[in-house]
Amino acid sequence: MCQYSSKKSQACPIRPHHGMCLAYFIGNGYSIGFAAHMQEMLELFLKNIPVRLVVETDEICSACPNNREGSCLDIQKVQQYDRAVLRECGFTEGQEMRFLQFAETVQEKIIHAEKREKICGDCQWNAICKSQKSRWTDMEKV
Repeated sequence: MCQYSSKKSQACPIRPHHGMCLAYFIGNGYSIGFAAHMQEMLELFLKNIPVRLVVETDEICSACPNNREGSCLDIQKVQQYDRAVLRECGFTEGQEMRFLQFAETVQEKIIHAEKREKICGDCQWNAICKSQKSRWTDMEKV
């Protein structure tokens, strides 16, 4: 798992579209192991660790059943999601920032602007996202 300590501030890689997934995550997932890993990652990210935006497999993907030897079975779809998030938020691949800045920007530029469904409305988890409020909605400004 992405290890972080204040003494070693290496940024944790994160796919840009995972900023939306984490906003609506409620414990459901592809498997019990994936959901548990996603919860662990959410807790780590909420410590406001540094992240690096990547359009490739990240730590969240490591527990996904669609991950085959480091490559996603739905690579074109998830890369499309990632590139849309980068574009809408004004981010660049490889950009580093604190997680809460990333989440706040995703909230403002995509979720609040009602662009989430345009970006990932064909995702199998879309019904969950549509049925609830983003956890980033009430987040304090960083």
